[in-house]
Amino acid sequence: MGEGSALAAGEAAGYRVYKRRWFGLAQLALLNVIVSWDWLSFSAVSTTSAAYFGVSETAINWLSTAFLFAFCAISPLTLWTLHKGGPKRAIVVASLLIFIGNWVRYAGARAGRGRGHFGVVMFGQIVIGLAQPFVLAAPTRYSAVWFTASGRISATAFASLANPLGGALGQLINPFLATKPSEIPNMLLYVAIIGSVASVPSLFIPGAPPTPPCASAAEARMPLGQTARALAKSPEFWLLFIPFSVYAGFFNAFASLLNQILYPYGYSESQAGICGALLIVTGVVFAAISSPLIERYAQRPGLASLPLLAIKAFVPVIALSYAGFIWAPAAHGLAAPYALAALLGLGSFAMVPLALELLVDVTHPVSAEITSVAAWTGGSLLGGVFLFIMNALKAGPQAAPPANLRRALVFEAVVAVLIMPLPWCLGCFGRRAAVGRRRLHADRRDEGRLSHGLGPLPPPLPAPLPSR
Repeated sequence: MGEGSALAAGEAAGYRVYKRRWFGLAQLALLNVIVSWDWLSFSAVSTTSAAYFGVSETAINWLSTAFLFAFCAISPLTLWTLHKGGPKRAIVVASLLIFIGNWVRYAGARAGRGRGHFGVVMFGQIVIGLAQPFVLAAPTRYSAVWFTASGRISATAFASLANPLGGALGQLINPFLATKPSEIPNMLLYVAIIGSVASVPSLFIPGAPPTPPCASAAEARMPLGQTARALAKSPEFWLLFIPFSVYAGFFNAFASLLNQILYPYGYSESQAGICGALLIVTGVVFAAISSPLIERYAQRPGLASLPLLAIKAFVPVIALSYAGFIWAPAAHGLAAPYALAALLGLGSFAMVPLALELLVDVTHPVSAEITSVAAWTGGSLLGGVFLFIMNALKAGPQAAPPANLRRALVFEAVVAVLIMPLPWCLGCFGRRAAVGRRRLHADRRDEGRLSHGLGPLPPPLPAPLPSR
């Protein structure tokens, strides 16, 4: 069935999409930009920040680590908010926390007789960390509420990929805002102003559409208690959840430490910032192109498994890019780290919306926000753990070069390669039917009835997931 006939059939059943959905999606994307920029505010200027606050670079790393652990701590409340209150309530909560956290950070940087109060800055960073899951885990829920099957992957990609784009802005812009230690407070002031302005539109976004966009959006959602049991028994969930969490965790750690990875080999903070921007911008641009194309062709007969095939293709790109970075910094040139960063970003960001939406599809009728919160929480928890481990693996002052992170990069590469086979197992060992896109099938089943003049199916009760 073509998209036009599907929309016509949907409208006959009372299903329709609304133009106002783009306003909420744009605001969700904007907040993801801001919260990620806040997260990496200090990473691109770690040496300058350490000099201003009079602390070690390890202490500066804890600003990123605490941010990630704050994500994990607030995740249960995030899940409850998205499940009970919907995307708008989560967006408003995030906006409030972003506003408070940014101004607390600025106040901490201005205090302390020109040296700042590092503890206050850390508190503000944690407050912003509490905001991140409310917007980072919301895109799949928002797309499920507002979009049809022909637009969900693109909508999730647009809002989710805005998050790393904010990180790219932080990596690229902050080194120019703080070229010396005394400029750190002004850098935080500019970011706080931008974050405050970006938070205001959240009050005016619509809460939910008057009518659902498709059949799957109108189905009854599985209760939370039943959901936990169903996911625990689903091999497909674990085969997607584990690699997503590991690779998201390594990306968080890698982006946080990029300046310290390159700096011992003679690279400047500005060059490291450009490398970080390439890592993110290349990936975001590629994903912005690939996601709609994959979504479009996956609607055609026989191509519903295209997102899964794409994930299986992107995983080795990610793992081998981490392996290549073991030697890239020592190449003493910009070409190797820049090229590998771009390749790593390409694979990582192209996989994000596909994996998030496939998690929802293969676990349907589990509510979309549950798998999203679980996946991002896993990535944040492991990101904090990996940051701690990689910082512990930093070489001492007597190494050549001093304080290099080669051992940390070896650890990262080995684990990334070991995880690589897990997504390849999806659909194997007699479980091909278990990776079927159950949510898409529900939509198409209803569209087929409507196109033949039949009424829509009544909302079904939640069905159990295929188990071991």
